[in-house]
Amino acid sequence: MFRENIKWFYLILLSLVWGSSFILINFSLKGLTPIQVGAFRILISGFVLLLVAYKSILNLTKNNWFWLSLNALLGTFFPAFLFAYAINKMDSSIAAILNSLTPLNTLLIGTLIFGYSFQKKQIFGILIGLIGTILLIYFSNEIASENKVLYMSFILIASLGYAINVNIIKRHLQEVKAIAITTGNFTLLIIPTAIVLFFSLKYEEFTFNSVTKESLIYICILAIFGTAIAKTIFNKLVQISTPIFSTSVTYLIPIVAVFWGFIFGENLNIMQLFSGLIILLGVYLVNKVK
Repeated sequence: MFRENIKWFYLILLSLVWGSSFILINFSLKGLTPIQVGAFRILISGFVLLLVAYKSILNLTKNNWFWLSLNALLGTFFPAFLFAYAINKMDSSIAAILNSLTPLNTLLIGTLIFGYSFQKKQIFGILIGLIGTILLIYFSNEIASENKVLYMSFILIASLGYAINVNIIKRHLQEVKAIAITTGNFTLLIIPTAIVLFFSLKYEEFTFNSVTKESLIYICILAIFGTAIAKTIFNKLVQISTPIFSTSVTYLIPIVAVFWGFIFGENLNIMQLFSGLIILLGVYLVNKVK
């Protein structure tokens, strides 16, 4: 009973934290470029985790480190930059809605690559989710002039990375402590991310002023709470539940993200909201079938 209750607690907590992360990325982009947002987010998370949890990775095996490297690249490194670039060109609430396709992708990846069972009834949910995604893209504002399809595709690519990441944890890192998975991920990413940030600061404009200072504050909040702590909780959730259940957090996230977007004046028309509800319906149907 405790295990059942705690997984729901983790799910709701993550939806609140990650639902707020989208607007924090938006605020961070006011003074930083997308590359800088992604890099600072990873580096701050990495140093915080190493400071408080370095002992957790001392006994990891070579096999653990192999899967952690894939886990880090697909579930953290590329998504951090893809989300920053996408939210720089589109409303954070729409990005959150598109991210809700993660459970669908988790099911497909789990079936096609990791050999998990797939029920025919779930195809219906997948098709509904895809229809909702197509409608959301179609009804997005100024889609032609701003080439938003490209930036929406960034979210979909990141979602595929998350889907592979979850299946890796469930299949190959089930016995590794959640804090060790998170700390190992960010430890592996510190050097490549530092190189990316170095070239970004060298070739992209960066001036330390009141605007960039405020952006860095938002990044610190995002890195500590929305990345380091939240990813540890999520890794634990994957281990105590199923890949589909754990990724179903992404269809609670849009509720929080849309709320923050509305508060801070983001535009979300009725048809976009309707399309988002269709996506959520598809995800629900996939998750409902056991």
